[in-house]
Amino acid sequence: MTAVQTSENIDEAASVRQAKIVALVVAVSFFMQILDGTIVTTSLPQMATSFGVQPVAMSIGITVYMLTMSAFIPLSGWLGDRFGARRVFLVSIAVFTAASLFCGLSGSLTEFVIARAVQGMGSALMTPVGRIIVLKNARKSELVQAIALITWPALTAPVVGPVLGSFITTYASWHWNFLINIPIGLIGIALVLRFVPEQREERVGPLDIKGFFLSAAGLTLLLAALELSVKAQAGFVPLVVLLAAGIVLSVMATRHFLRVDNPLLDLAAFKVQTFSMTTLSAGTACRVAINATPFLLPLLFQLGFGLSSIAAGTYLLVYFLGNLGMKVVTTPLLRYFGFRNVLFFNGVIAAGSIVACGFLTPDTPEVVISALLLIAGLSRSMEFTALNTLSFADIGPARRSSASTLSSMLQQISMLLGVAVAAAVLNISAGFRGAADPVLGDFRWAFFVVGMIGFLSCLRFLQLSADAGAEVSHHRRFQKS
Repeated sequence: MTAVQTSENIDEAASVRQAKIVALVVAVSFFMQILDGTIVTTSLPQMATSFGVQPVAMSIGITVYMLTMSAFIPLSGWLGDRFGARRVFLVSIAVFTAASLFCGLSGSLTEFVIARAVQGMGSALMTPVGRIIVLKNARKSELVQAIALITWPALTAPVVGPVLGSFITTYASWHWNFLINIPIGLIGIALVLRFVPEQREERVGPLDIKGFFLSAAGLTLLLAALELSVKAQAGFVPLVVLLAAGIVLSVMATRHFLRVDNPLLDLAAFKVQTFSMTTLSAGTACRVAINATPFLLPLLFQLGFGLSSIAAGTYLLVYFLGNLGMKVVTTPLLRYFGFRNVLFFNGVIAAGSIVACGFLTPDTPEVVISALLLIAGLSRSMEFTALNTLSFADIGPARRSSASTLSSMLQQISMLLGVAVAAAVLNISAGFRGAADPVLGDFRWAFFVVGMIGFLSCLRFLQLSADAGAEVSHHRRFQKS
């Protein structure tokens, strides 16, 4: 081996190591953000007692967080380009951490709502800008591992959050569900300062103010409508009005972005088949099915099986282990089978496991339930990692900021849409029986419907070319000798 080859190998190894470190740093912040969103629901009754209000009034804390986050997501890509992704990412972590402190110290519902609104602003910038940092620091050959690292928080936090939140609320107090973010946030800031290099675009156009307001309002109203659809007490008319207004404003924003020279969001990314399919069409449908599962499983175990929250949490930990277990084989499987085959066949397994969950009963042996949850967790992890990686496989550097923002917006929609669809099926099924609360048979219908959505999305993946993302996956059939 020549000295030049040795130097190239050393540089490549250093690049791989740097990309992994940056992705891990970003993942720490993502975990804090997503954990907070899932952990807070467990402490709402105790918080209501502390604030002297009805428990139902506490839902505004979740709603205002979601609305402020959706309002500022469209702005994240432009801010990252204009002021530097590292700088904006640091600010987002700092804002989120400080707001978490004030949430934990809140003495009234008003104070809590204000703190949650600020926390939502920080959260809005964190995910898309963090993903931009990872994309800019990872070469295509390193993209699978980098995306896998920043995907695990989205897979694990929704499962760990409710269990951890119940434990903290029971044995400490609701304040610590927010105060736990302080050390994580400080560690995240220190790691970003130490390991993440500054990268900033040289030429950035002026802020597209009209595009920002149209897209922010459209996304906010769409997500508000989806959030409202899950609430049993929500009226039909307000839901339709919000949904219609959100669709109209989103269409107006789309037409605006296609007409102006320097749009806030460059929709040209949707012309790339791999990005369009994994984010807008099949990707959204697939995420709807998979995101509905963590919502349905705890309800199945508690309402359908009559288990305690602790017993239900034990089953969810098996699902959590499945999410983690797939990480070590993700890269080899993608290299051997390629993105198209993995997305299709693994998607079929994921959808099948979702449908199978609907046939579980209290008499089903624990080993069978655990095995099914493990398979569901494994396939969920693989599908999300493959989707998130292929999304950016063919996106050039100039479009990465807009693509990251668009991806974050669509993932927020798919997450709430998954919950909304599952809740709607439960309510409709229970309504046919003339009952208010769902029973085991209602869950069977819910799992079947979301599972079929997953199956249908898999068929769309077959339209991908066999070599889709081969430069990223190193699919063996398409590597040059």
